[in-house]
Amino acid sequence: MAASASSFAANNFLQPINSTRSIDNNNKKTLLGNQLKDSSFFLGSAKKLYMKKPFSSQNSKSRSNGVFAVSEVVKNKKPNTDSSLSNLLITKDEGLELYEDMVLGRAFEDMCAQMYYRGKMFGFVHLYNGQEAVSTGFIKLLKKEDSVVSTYRDHVHALSKGVPARQVMSELFGKTTGCCRGQGGSMHMFSKEHNVLGGFAFIGEGIPVATGAAFTSKYRREVMKEADCDHVTMAFFGDGTCNNGQFFECLNMAALWKLPIIFVVENNLWAIGMSHLRSTSDPEIWKKGPAFGMPGVHVDGMDVLKVREVAKEAVARARRGDGPTLVECETYRFRGHSLADPDELRDPAEKNHYAARDPISALKKYMFENNLASEAELKAIDKKIDELVEEAVEFADESPHPVRSQLLENVFADPKGFGIGPDGRYRCEDPKFTEGTAHV
Repeated sequence: MAASASSFAANNFLQPINSTRSIDNNNKKTLLGNQLKDSSFFLGSAKKLYMKKPFSSQNSKSRSNGVFAVSEVVKNKKPNTDSSLSNLLITKDEGLELYEDMVLGRAFEDMCAQMYYRGKMFGFVHLYNGQEAVSTGFIKLLKKEDSVVSTYRDHVHALSKGVPARQVMSELFGKTTGCCRGQGGSMHMFSKEHNVLGGFAFIGEGIPVATGAAFTSKYRREVMKEADCDHVTMAFFGDGTCNNGQFFECLNMAALWKLPIIFVVENNLWAIGMSHLRSTSDPEIWKKGPAFGMPGVHVDGMDVLKVREVAKEAVARARRGDGPTLVECETYRFRGHSLADPDELRDPAEKNHYAARDPISALKKYMFENNLASEAELKAIDKKIDELVEEAVEFADESPHPVRSQLLENVFADPKGFGIGPDGRYRCEDPKFTEGTAHV
């Protein structure tokens, strides 16, 4: 549903909107290059706050008119200069937690690159460098019972949700100690214990799963009368997914049933090698929320504090039963689409522009300016994370490979579902059944 008067209004982020991000389709090719000349440019952001009123008619009077996007208010907020910390966006403990989680994500992915090129990992490996503010800003607000659904770029989402680094690394190595016993690999992180409901290799696949998880929460609360079931679900996906059918179908269903779900678009501006501006008729993804009667929010995804403020409102809205929220986080990946991508399509000036807006450096600067941490404290965290990642690699390297018989597990509820051969025997009982499969 559209945001109520109390939704997204507890802070000073909201002002009436006039969108400045309209795109002339004839000038899409030169738009980004021209805007990068402005050092303060961030695609889609504006000095003022936007508010887009949904279409109203006599049949839609029950809808509130407020659908919001986020402004530069957080970025422009001046550092606190007095002894009071009341106007800070985070406490010291919160800042250290955010910093540690983001550094863990970055260090882990950098190590993955090393291990991939050393032949320790196989297949496609998609890294998250540069996008850490989104994962940390959203997921660190969740409870253990809340669910996260990811994409093929899922390592850091799993880490933020609490899956141990050694389990994630072991999964990447294809070892039995991995969170999926080595059968999921890079693109399919899953943890029942931590309610990570999977990474999904094909874009859009995870959104219906997340919508189903959100429906489960609502059903348990309203039908099974579990009053304490206020669990929410976060679905993460990229800009390329937002032109696919599952996205629109699930927005409609979530709004129709007021499901406790947050749709988080990690708009890193590129769908593999396709520029978002070239592939989307209206590149402002957040506008698709109001089309279905839910808040659509745009936020600078390179700033963890901005992301966190938006996430707090969206999570609170879901928990109190007010329904879904669509959040477009404009971010940027610092590496190619995968480690097999030479990354030759993106303009070096564009890459340099976003590299200068590193979300970890931005958080570090904020904490220093507001006396929330010393350099020694942050260096201690860096050292801790380096040791943690090194230990994860050693653990994964020393762990055993799965046995061949494991290939037949977790495929069908009954492994005999592989069928009956010409000789009348179950195919899975034929010792030659797994011939030709990868050696494990």
